[in-house]
Amino acid sequence: MTAYHFVGIKGSGMSALAQILHDMNIEVQGSDYEKQFFTQLALEKAGIKILPFNEENIQPGMTIIAGNAFPDSHPEIMKAKELDLPIIRYHRFLGDFMKNYISVAVTGAHGKTSTTGLLAHVMGGVKPTSFLIGDGTGKGIVNSDYFVFEACEYRRHFLSYYPDYAIMTNIDFDHPDYYANVEDVFEAFQTMALQVNKGIIACGDDEHLPHIQAKVPVIFYGFAEGNDFQAKNVSVTPDGTTFDVHVRNNYYDTFTIPTFGKHNVLNALGVIALCKYENLDTEAVKAQLRTFGGVKRRFSEKEIGSQIIIDDYAHHPTEISATVDSARQKYPEREVVAVFQPHTFSRTQAFLDEFADSLNLADKVYLCEIFGSAREHQGKLSIEDLQGKIPGAELITEDSTSILQKHDNSVVLFMGAGDIQKFQAAYEHSLQVK
Repeated sequence: MTAYHFVGIKGSGMSALAQILHDMNIEVQGSDYEKQFFTQLALEKAGIKILPFNEENIQPGMTIIAGNAFPDSHPEIMKAKELDLPIIRYHRFLGDFMKNYISVAVTGAHGKTSTTGLLAHVMGGVKPTSFLIGDGTGKGIVNSDYFVFEACEYRRHFLSYYPDYAIMTNIDFDHPDYYANVEDVFEAFQTMALQVNKGIIACGDDEHLPHIQAKVPVIFYGFAEGNDFQAKNVSVTPDGTTFDVHVRNNYYDTFTIPTFGKHNVLNALGVIALCKYENLDTEAVKAQLRTFGGVKRRFSEKEIGSQIIIDDYAHHPTEISATVDSARQKYPEREVVAVFQPHTFSRTQAFLDEFADSLNLADKVYLCEIFGSAREHQGKLSIEDLQGKIPGAELITEDSTSILQKHDNSVVLFMGAGDIQKFQAAYEHSLQVK
């Protein structure tokens, strides 16, 4: 049996794919930097071998799955070429893998991880479903009916996929290190739409998605009149959000989700539409929606003393606004404190004013130094440029997080796609030694 070696196994998609193959009794190992990543916990729990990068990891008889972040000049990939081993890029492997199932790609500038997690949870409670989520979670089930996966638009990687269905949550300008503008992003999604084989479930409330052209039916969902699936009569309680769904203006059913914010209703609506299109049992879908526990780093909360501490991956202005909105809806009586670490200099520069606008929705803002990336370690601006646009914003370091203790009875949002978790860990430690 072929053994698969993952170059960059701690990447969120790579980690999830390794878990899927492992679940299917395929021999899997991988390598990565020795730095701790949250994605490796599931790998360790599954007993999947994680090695430090070393060309000696590459042995005859292996098939190499290479993470997209690592160039062909990486020592392990070079060694694999020397040994004439098969080398398959992550997105290419995934594109071939999904052909064995009824495949559902979930894509969009924002909300794709939460929607993929929700769809996998709902469908998995009704029919055997394998899934790959962008929070590093993957599950492989032998003889699955469905394969649900997150499809990332970065560098047009999702154009490796020809899924049966696609849920498209929105189109927005992001990844300014690659895309020129929102028209460039739209063109990528338009190309993706033409590769879908059975149907597209798209958010009709989005500014751009109604203009998508496809060879298959496009089903629109949203709050606005004219959507095929429309959410009405939304009500919020301390336990979640309840809403009616109308299908082409006819009442369909009432659903409840244990989450908050309009974006979560939209995510659920997309899932409901796909499930109805596949004729999955409505009562089973309703029951599964009620029990969704969320995905990693998406409004992950814990209560410590008088505060609610929330970890969230939000790293784009639209996502920050949605996270603050969720906190306001769930905890309307509490002060909302934002602790934000910008991710990449290019994104911070491209959206400087938009970041300021979204962060100003919080009651108080603390800013961490900009987190660079493997592609860029510095930029033309600094965190002070963002601070200057947010009245009362303060800079914070790992050593000064204890200042957050003064915000009694608050919701503290730690937001970012870099290593914002280390600031949260430092703060929680300061509470223990208080």
